[in-house]
Amino acid sequence: MKFAAISIDGRYRHALVHEDLLHPLPAGTDLFPVLTAPPDQVLARCEKPVAPQRLLPPVRPPSIRDFITFEKHMEGAGRGLGRDGVLPEWYEIPTFYFTNPHALIGATDPVPVPPGCQVFDFELEVAAIIGTEGGNLTVEDAAEHIAGYSVFNDWSARDLQAHEMRIGLGPAKGKDTASTLGPYLVTPDELEPYRDGDRYDLTMTVSINETELGTDSLANMAWSFPELIAYASRGTVVRPGDVLGSGTCGDGCLVEFWGRRGAQDPPPLKVGDTVTMSVTGLGTISNTVIEGQPVHPVARARS
Repeated sequence: MKFAAISIDGRYRHALVHEDLLHPLPAGTDLFPVLTAPPDQVLARCEKPVAPQRLLPPVRPPSIRDFITFEKHMEGAGRGLGRDGVLPEWYEIPTFYFTNPHALIGATDPVPVPPGCQVFDFELEVAAIIGTEGGNLTVEDAAEHIAGYSVFNDWSARDLQAHEMRIGLGPAKGKDTASTLGPYLVTPDELEPYRDGDRYDLTMTVSINETELGTDSLANMAWSFPELIAYASRGTVVRPGDVLGSGTCGDGCLVEFWGRRGAQDPPPLKVGDTVTMSVTGLGTISNTVIEGQPVHPVARARS
């Protein structure tokens, strides 16, 4: 099944995507228990279908963990951010950082340039969305906690990111203004035709202004999603709606090309650029860059 989120009379509502129409679930419906029902029972609960419209992020997550699981991306982006290739520690654990769940935008929403950013970039990812709560999960059990998958774009202010990460913490304002999630939440059964062991062989493609830049397969993740969830839940819990990003695929962002070419080629995103991402079985997101908000200065540290 595929589910979208839309606004009806100003209220956030989930809708089943069926035969190219949106079938809204009754107002106030909790999506995650619905996911366990057969499709015909879900459709029977839906209201009259509505015409296609602006799609909101398919979930409103309590948390977003973003991993870095593609070796090719790690190598290229590492060089682009001033490191010498892949850090040996990367191979030891599936590292992630927490990003802003309140900054999600929909599949076709405009994306503002982060305040003060001069080097704007995107990151092509797939996200797993948690459907049932679980703590300290094993890899074997973790797959049962996945409600579905969605395309994810982790927009990145590379100049801000490079500056703040020299302090020794993870990215903050470099990743804080927007992340795209959509267009749908696609349940795991829809992706079974693409299964490759414990992964899915989904083609991931990104283009800028209709010119293709890069492509990869989700099957090239160094860790599977169940492994990511088991690690994320270690000593804590994952809850319904939590989003776990795969990390950027190979050739899935500009900074990779900058690292390999030694120059900002292609150039950073500018106002008016449209970034389009497509993933087999999950759909397409397309966001146009717009002017952002001004920077309000903060004083240097007091000695």
